[in-house]
Amino acid sequence: MKYFKLLVLLVIIILLWGNSEKNQDSQANLAKLYLRGPILQSDDFREQVQRIKAHPNIKGVLLVVDSPGGGIGASIEIANLIKELRDTMPIVAHVEGAMASGGYYAGMYSDKIIANRGAVIGSIGVVLEGFNIKPLLDKIGIYPQNLQEGEYKRIGTPFRSWSDEEKKFLQNFIHEQYLMFVDDVIQARALNNPNPNIFANGKIFSAKTALKLGLIDTIGSQNQAIKELSEIAQIQDPIWLEKSKTQEWIDRLSNASLAVFSNFFQGSIQ
Repeated sequence: MKYFKLLVLLVIIILLWGNSEKNQDSQANLAKLYLRGPILQSDDFREQVQRIKAHPNIKGVLLVVDSPGGGIGASIEIANLIKELRDTMPIVAHVEGAMASGGYYAGMYSDKIIANRGAVIGSIGVVLEGFNIKPLLDKIGIYPQNLQEGEYKRIGTPFRSWSDEEKKFLQNFIHEQYLMFVDDVIQARALNNPNPNIFANGKIFSAKTALKLGLIDTIGSQNQAIKELSEIAQIQDPIWLEKSKTQEWIDRLSNASLAVFSNFFQGSIQ
């Protein structure tokens, strides 16, 4: 009976908490959009954006960024979602920890980027990684075999060293991705100095250096970002549409699991 009463009490608390969040959501006039962790897919982010678009009273978005980067496709997909959302309402990004590589790509279309003074910005470049596990397989007596059609069908295989022709092909491929990344940064940020040797050589930058390069707009706290957004959106008393604490923890666990079990060979902006 004691445990039953405790269970009933927990259910009541959860229901009251959920109703409280729903009531606040219905009154919301600004939204928080989260871009955190490795970027391996865009579905969760898309759901956040769709929720914001479906709310009739949202006048602006605070994009909270703390991402080291990730896959090319997912980063570009998120960048496109932000760009489309920016066409309907102002977006101010605040960098909590990192806005690097694919994380930078994804968030760079915000109307304004504000980073705290300890943030890590940049790492603009492309890397394609893989393993050669042939020596290990030889040692334990495992010998892969395959049939293929198409000269480059097994390009990047981990079961042997890559040929010179394959390396050349892959280098050209990532160079093409790199040029796309660079061009998009130059256009999105309207850089005064578009020399990629300065801002797109894979280096990470402090907030102070990123500000000089034009990669961010201001160094400041999240409170400052909220103030900027409120002024742009003309909101005096912000009421936030954001993830519940429960959903936030679920998403973080999900991102951690995806990072652990992601493919060990993938092209990424990281």
